[in-house]
Amino acid sequence: MSMEIPAVQTPEQRRRQIRAFGLIWSGLTLVIGAATFVAIFVATGFIITPQPDNAVSAAAITSPTVQRSTAITFTAVPTIAQLAATEVPPTDAPVAIAQVPTPTAEVEELATPTLMPIERTSFDFGIQVQESYDIYDYWMTVVSDQLHLDWIKQQIRWADIEPAPGEYDWTIPDIVIPTANAHGVHVMLSIVTAPDWAREPGADLSKHGPPADPQNYVNFVTALLERYVDDYPGTIGAVEVWNEMNIDREWASVNGLRTADYVRLLSMTYDAVKAIDPGIIVISGALSPTGGWVEPDGRVSAIDDFDYLDSLIADGLLNYTDCVGAHHNGYNIGPLVPWDEAPRDPEAATAIFRGPFDNPHHSWSLYSTLTTYANKIQLAGGDQRLCVTEFGWAVSEDLDGYPRGFEFAQDNTLEEQRDYIMEAVQWMEESNIVWLAWIWNLNYGAQAGYDPTNDNTPYSILRPDSVPAPAWDAIAQYRLEHFSEE
Repeated sequence: MSMEIPAVQTPEQRRRQIRAFGLIWSGLTLVIGAATFVAIFVATGFIITPQPDNAVSAAAITSPTVQRSTAITFTAVPTIAQLAATEVPPTDAPVAIAQVPTPTAEVEELATPTLMPIERTSFDFGIQVQESYDIYDYWMTVVSDQLHLDWIKQQIRWADIEPAPGEYDWTIPDIVIPTANAHGVHVMLSIVTAPDWAREPGADLSKHGPPADPQNYVNFVTALLERYVDDYPGTIGAVEVWNEMNIDREWASVNGLRTADYVRLLSMTYDAVKAIDPGIIVISGALSPTGGWVEPDGRVSAIDDFDYLDSLIADGLLNYTDCVGAHHNGYNIGPLVPWDEAPRDPEAATAIFRGPFDNPHHSWSLYSTLTTYANKIQLAGGDQRLCVTEFGWAVSEDLDGYPRGFEFAQDNTLEEQRDYIMEAVQWMEESNIVWLAWIWNLNYGAQAGYDPTNDNTPYSILRPDSVPAPAWDAIAQYRLEHFSEE
């Protein structure tokens, strides 16, 4: 029996065979790797797939790290009835996440670390959003993907969440905080209104007011932050300690409108917040721009905000705040009109509301209010900037009426609302006296059914029939043009 003996390969033949095998193996590896790479990124939404012009990709909605487009594409705004009829997935629904290859060292070196809110010192602005139980995720999509904003304001009413000592109903913040986090939006919490059980003996419970013991407020703020800061780091970006405490409808105390009482509450809260998360910005309660008012019975129901700020500073305000709170809801003059020049405004002759023209006072003017606050802080040796936790202009032209006392809403058009808001934003950014600001408001009109007697409705930039006001487009465009590098 014969046996065929294979030819013996030369070294050169073996090298050629090895090279050929290597080329084939490398080619197969590249093909498989590329296919795997594309499959993973399509699965996680990071590759842009063809969509209708008015659609938003899943990644753009859910990922705070996705770079936003520099072109504006607005989705149609559905009515509240349509939204209520739409099944919205719960905010805590599990999300499938594909395994992504570990970044290379080169990529890691190029990554920019996420700054804590206290470290983001450049000017920014956001908007107040009225919470809702069933469509809040939609409102956050509007904020992040249509208006391109990074901040919202959310009022937290202590009285509603802790109606009895130690008994909490976290329903609203349990919706707001996780949903904002999912959309990469920072939340400023304005924490107000002591529950009846915490009020001073003899206090007028028909009005909002402070606790008898500030420690109870501190305990509530502590419980609130500890519930969320670990699971949603950085989402609670700022805390405003109270609201408009220079008027007694917000600070109805048996001691009156004493600034020392507020500074004590602020100082204790500041220490507690910083102990939990030093990255959270603490904002002193914004004052109501107003003159003083004494009731017929001699009770002081309002203190001029300039005088009240002087007293706050004298009592140590600047030792316990990162940012000094301010409000200004515009009347029927532009944001940059000083109070003593309003009578020469060209529209004065035809204005229905005569306050700024016939009764000049600093409280009518956003410019005069904010620049005076900033000067007072500087003269006292402080380096704090302002946080304008509420500003906007009321319009009634597309409403069936206006709230009592809001006659000035008749003098403003929707185009003026847009122009005034954007003039204010641009000036705040350029003046360098404002750190953060929140427009009043996104959707109160929609949530209130566009009730013209509701005093929040005229300020809404979502108008009747869910039509966006002209300010809507202007806000989005400004945010993209001026903050595109963030």
